[in-house]
Amino acid sequence: MIYRIVHRTTCRYRHPVSLGKHVACLKPRSLPRQQLTQSELHVQPTPATLTERIDYFGNLLYFFTVQEPHKELVVEARSEVKMDDGVTSGQQDSLPWEEAVRLLPTDQSPAGLEAYQFRFESTRIKLRPEFASYALQSFPPRRPMREGLLDLTARIHKDFRFDSKVTNVRTTTEEVFRKRRGVCQDFAHFQIACLRSLNLSARYVSGYIRTHPPPGQPRLVGADASHAWVSAYCPGIGWIDLDPTNNLIPSNGHVTLAWGRDYGDVSPLHGLIQGGGVNDLSVSVDVDALES
Repeated sequence: MIYRIVHRTTCRYRHPVSLGKHVACLKPRSLPRQQLTQSELHVQPTPATLTERIDYFGNLLYFFTVQEPHKELVVEARSEVKMDDGVTSGQQDSLPWEEAVRLLPTDQSPAGLEAYQFRFESTRIKLRPEFASYALQSFPPRRPMREGLLDLTARIHKDFRFDSKVTNVRTTTEEVFRKRRGVCQDFAHFQIACLRSLNLSARYVSGYIRTHPPPGQPRLVGADASHAWVSAYCPGIGWIDLDPTNNLIPSNGHVTLAWGRDYGDVSPLHGLIQGGGVNDLSVSVDVDALES
């Protein structure tokens, strides 16, 4: 399957911006089952500088500077990604979850060392006893880790309600837990907080889901914007992706953009400006499936 993705961000300022330095995390990764075949970034006003870099987590970033005065910034990323059919992550048998907790600190393999850094608190995700208590309902003694992950994903989907009006990018995971409402970013943060509170490794994944599903299949929540889900590490298997917003294991309908400790590592667009004042931000995402 080939997807054509258009991610457009428009920022309108009350007063002119004299200088803007921005970072855009809008270029999908290339992975074993996902190949980036085309990607380009269009910015208005035309940037004085535009460069690409790879960050600590291997994500592909654009850095650009706008030096002319402007009251509107438009950033449009266009990408094409080829998704391969195949076995969805996490279908193999897994060891008991307590074994994963025990093995990870001593795993000196490249995969184990990479995963271990996602076991700790991050800026937006704190470890709390109440998160561990919630998670333990899905992780009784000796339960295979994959079963526990699927059960936790299903419980979050059942217990929490999608509501785009009650949270924002600054809402804490503790507040989301109290309200039991939020959006995909909130549910991903909460599930990661639960897993890390059990000393399991989990990372935040940003990306896209297919805007128009195949005939007869329901439309997934989060298709009108960038999406977020969770990836948990299980020794012997690797990373298992989980989408608590839609209660499923991501497959070729999910396009991975980037991953990090939490949303702060993979924000689609951020930067510093001089001037501007209050701004109005609008985002649109379109994911079209082309012929495979």
